[in-house]
Amino acid sequence: MEFALTEDQTALQSAVRDLIAAAAGLDVVRAVSDDPDGDGDPPGLWARTAEQGWPAILVPEEHDGLGLGLLDAAVVVRCLGAGVVPSPLLPTLLGVEALVRAGSPEQRKAWLPRVAAGEVRLSVALPGATSGAGVSVTAADSPDGTTLLTGTALQVEYAHLAERLVVAATDPGGTGAGLWLVDPAAPGVTVTRTPVLDGTARPATVTLDGAAGERLAGADGAAVADLVDRGAVLTANDLVGIAREALTRTLDYVKTREQFGRPVGAFQALKHHLADLAVEITMAEHAAWYAAHAVDAGLPDAPLAVSVAKAAASDAARESTAKMIQYHGGIGYTWEHDAHLYFKRAKREEYAYGDATAHRERIATLVVDGQVDGVADAR
Repeated sequence: MEFALTEDQTALQSAVRDLIAAAAGLDVVRAVSDDPDGDGDPPGLWARTAEQGWPAILVPEEHDGLGLGLLDAAVVVRCLGAGVVPSPLLPTLLGVEALVRAGSPEQRKAWLPRVAAGEVRLSVALPGATSGAGVSVTAADSPDGTTLLTGTALQVEYAHLAERLVVAATDPGGTGAGLWLVDPAAPGVTVTRTPVLDGTARPATVTLDGAAGERLAGADGAAVADLVDRGAVLTANDLVGIAREALTRTLDYVKTREQFGRPVGAFQALKHHLADLAVEITMAEHAAWYAAHAVDAGLPDAPLAVSVAKAAASDAARESTAKMIQYHGGIGYTWEHDAHLYFKRAKREEYAYGDATAHRERIATLVVDGQVDGVADAR
């Protein structure tokens, strides 16, 4: 079976690349990265992305969106990865997915048109979104009938800019896991920015102490797991964007850098290694496209495709960015060179929504339990 982007998706890819080149080049990225106290949102970029309809990609047409799918969103996110662009777009897209798939008609009507117009940014606090405990939040009904959330969520991307957080929590009353909308400016919510080496990110720790939450009506444990998978797919596409760009820049360098009167890329050891790396990245790219398509279409092998994509993308980005530094020689280790921007972003995202080891364990479980043909997600 042949699988490739449509003409519309290819045109979208070109448009995204053009806007990034014009409004979010590496000079802009470096300015954001070198300003850890800034909000992490390049000046004017969100407005321009809204004009292009990027926040509206997953919003249904009935709510003024484009009504496209996860594969189209992955096209945009992959370009952001290639440009190591700081942006609250990815968590906003996941927040949209939560509302579309689990929100009530009233909740969708209240928020989705505003997201599509670029007026609202969202973020998500999901299990597995970071290494370690990640999210530990419980929900309980108060005497006045409202739901109060208590606990901590780590590494919540762009929480300081979000108008609403989509928080995964468990209900001690026995209804299991679910998703709640939380106003980050409400009483009982504390957003504490978390310093990280990757200057293209702005994570925060969100502490909830009896904060009011509005449950997404259709959210249960399966909805939470599905949203985590969608996060893994988008992150995998960001990672393969990083990996491809790192390889491209490395190839351009080794073709022109000379030693002993020859380009260093002509030496056999480098040629063989870079050829192997090119194959690894190409396979990860196709795996990430297919995972987005499989989730979009609800294919039986979607859980397997998600884990294959995230494992392959994590490996490819880690390897390509490390070799980018090594093969640039001494200059590759300096702050002045751009290699560290790619390496740090790849290292952070390697662990987001499950690292390669976690996803290989999931793959093994799916295969051993005979769920490759889609009985259920083994998570």
